[in-house]
Amino acid sequence: MTNSTANKQIARATGTVMIAIFLGQITGLVRGMIVAHTFGASPQLDAFFAANRVSETLFLLVAGGALGSAFIPTFTGLLARDEKDSAWRLAAAIANAVTLTLSLLALLVALFAPQVVRYALAPGLSNDPQLFTLTISLLRIQLISAVLFGLGGLFVGILNAHQIFLVPALTPALYQLGIIFGALALAPSMGIYGLAWGVVIGAVFYLLVQIPSLIKLPNFSLLTSHFSLGLHDSNVRQVLTLMGPRLLGVAIVQLNFWVNTWLASQMVSGSVTGLYYGFSLMLMAQAVIAQSAAIAVMPTFSAQHALGQQDEMRSSLSATLRSVILLALPASAGLILLRKPLISLLYQRGEFDNRAVEIVAWALLWYAAGMVGHSIMEILTRAFYAQHDTKTPVIIGTVAMGLNIVFSLAFIKVFEFIGWMPHGGLALANSLATALEAIVLFIVMRKRLNGIEGSHILRGVIPSLAGVAVMSFAILGWSTLGQNFSAWILAPVGVVIGGGVYFAALWLLRVPELQYMVNGVLRRLRM
Repeated sequence: MTNSTANKQIARATGTVMIAIFLGQITGLVRGMIVAHTFGASPQLDAFFAANRVSETLFLLVAGGALGSAFIPTFTGLLARDEKDSAWRLAAAIANAVTLTLSLLALLVALFAPQVVRYALAPGLSNDPQLFTLTISLLRIQLISAVLFGLGGLFVGILNAHQIFLVPALTPALYQLGIIFGALALAPSMGIYGLAWGVVIGAVFYLLVQIPSLIKLPNFSLLTSHFSLGLHDSNVRQVLTLMGPRLLGVAIVQLNFWVNTWLASQMVSGSVTGLYYGFSLMLMAQAVIAQSAAIAVMPTFSAQHALGQQDEMRSSLSATLRSVILLALPASAGLILLRKPLISLLYQRGEFDNRAVEIVAWALLWYAAGMVGHSIMEILTRAFYAQHDTKTPVIIGTVAMGLNIVFSLAFIKVFEFIGWMPHGGLALANSLATALEAIVLFIVMRKRLNGIEGSHILRGVIPSLAGVAVMSFAILGWSTLGQNFSAWILAPVGVVIGGGVYFAALWLLRVPELQYMVNGVLRRLRM
């Protein structure tokens, strides 16, 4: 596969995934609006988000990041070498291992749920007996979703390896629909418990929507015909070996989120919810921009590595990084400048009052500052995983997340001394640590590939920075002019003005990515 062909394939796949993820993020916004209207920034919602952290951690530990970094490169490499039977035997063995492991872990956590909540998750909630009991109950309900998500995560990897991206990318939207159903249909009679059961329903949707596409694949029958763990299989052992370091890396990242929840639970009521909503809003933009590209580029990276195409991989990585930065920079600036009207527009209704807006906006300010770092890291880690190297990102990530904890403790003190809300220090710590991690990953990968065409990336970053500067002045001018306008006017018009000015600047500066995009749209309109 030539550089041009690979990059076009990545671009097409990225576009497909981006559209699907965008739909998922819109569904997530609707979910957030409904939940905020129903529960505001209440202690009960703090309990729900704290409990949700456990099932999310189990999924990410075993199936999410770990399988994505270990299974997809190995499975794709086997397919690229036309070893289809071996690939599907590997998939069957990993499916059995994921289901068994997550089931046992869920049962274990359910048994020791009181200790998990009191000592590891949210000690601040343990001070209130009712909140403590509520958190335990919500945790146990949501553990069911971890097993379903684990198997669904494996299915996503199988479909992506076959260059099928649309259906897997739609799974988050189906998950959000489950939570929306819980909030609208179950919460009126069940309260916050309805939201927890909505998570389980969403996990069922996440799994089932992939089945039709999966059974159409050649050799699918091999997935259900092997019921062993395949420990004698060298490919299975390779995946398990690769998963080891990545498992540690995911655990360390999740430990940081647990530390944030642990610290925020001891701050003013609503701090846990503020961090959740702030991070989620940043992640929504980052998912559309970077996760879509990372998902699309992973199979291509893996195939290029398997076939020894280092020059092609360098070119693909450079082009992907440049495109991601081109979108992440204005998104970061836009979220920072329009954070309050955006949050008011999305969430301020029902129980979600002005105080809740301030809490979430303060977290979003500092999370949004780290979007570029998060986006770059998303792409670079996939390049390492495609090379069957899970150790290097984990070592770098371990140091970065250790710094995150140190930064968190330090920034809390600094923010309190200044008189700022301390939960913003937790968000700033995350952004700073992630930026440092992305820088080190870039340096190591550049050395490994004998360069990442840095001058090509820089020629994209410079006009992007110029465009962001002009865009920021335009948004600030609009915010000053419309400071007395409703959020329903201020936020949407601000987004349109900012986006329009930014892309106009890129067009005047003749940035090729934008010209390719416009020409592609025009060609489709002429058809």
